[in-house]
Amino acid sequence: MSDVAAPDLDGRTAFITGTTRGIGKAIALSLADRGCNVVSTGKTVDDDDADLDGTIHETAAECEARGVDSHAIQLDLRDAEAVAAAAAEAIDVFGEVDIVVNNASAIELASVESMPANRFDLMTAVNVRGTYLTSRAFVPHLREIGGGQILTNAPPVTMDRGSGKAAYAWSKLGMTFVTLSLAGELEGDGIAANAFWPVTAIDTRATRYFGMGTEDDWRSPAIVADTVLELLDRGTEYTGNAVYDEAILREAGVDDFAEYNLTEGDPAPLSARMFDPDYERPA
Repeated sequence: MSDVAAPDLDGRTAFITGTTRGIGKAIALSLADRGCNVVSTGKTVDDDDADLDGTIHETAAECEARGVDSHAIQLDLRDAEAVAAAAAEAIDVFGEVDIVVNNASAIELASVESMPANRFDLMTAVNVRGTYLTSRAFVPHLREIGGGQILTNAPPVTMDRGSGKAAYAWSKLGMTFVTLSLAGELEGDGIAANAFWPVTAIDTRATRYFGMGTEDDWRSPAIVADTVLELLDRGTEYTGNAVYDEAILREAGVDDFAEYNLTEGDPAPLSARMFDPDYERPA
């Protein structure tokens, strides 16, 4: 993160959903590098019999190796009581939690006709409802400690339909809608709420599993982690925004994104166009 502000997060604590791998893990480790304690949450606690490597405990251990305190909590975002209990546990362990990152998401791209109702329910429950439950669980605490920041990995709301991906689009745009609604509700309490989204596809399990391009189309999760750092550096006065990673990093002084690219040349804006088909990079 050579050209981006490196906020001093010493003494702060972040509750992050979906930290076993990918973007969530990159965010957790990036915050830990800057002194932030991390609550690592997700469903995977044992990957011995799993198709994918990574557990919440491994991420917590890697955070601790960076000199901060970390605590892992197994969490199913579909369970309202579990979300409330996880928030209470995090607060009990650390005393204060002033950063909440809604990162975890379920994804499946399919038409309305071919998408089973239970898959629609899964994405609604994990994505939009999970963001609602997690954010809501921390609001009283954030008010009590005098403020904080809620960040959500979700796109700007620019479309009113998503042919071929209606369930996923609805749930991701719903995450943003909840977050920006919170910004208005909590502005007087010193609690910022913003959404962030990558312009390009990111090299994650989802992009590989669903065949969303090739390495020429992807960037590393580090660009999203750097975007989160920049948003945290802006403090609680910066609220109510849904931003693209490239835009926020350009404002921070980045004019060359080569360090994030997996291959030579900037990838096409596939992720932005998923929710804004007419998206074009600024000239």
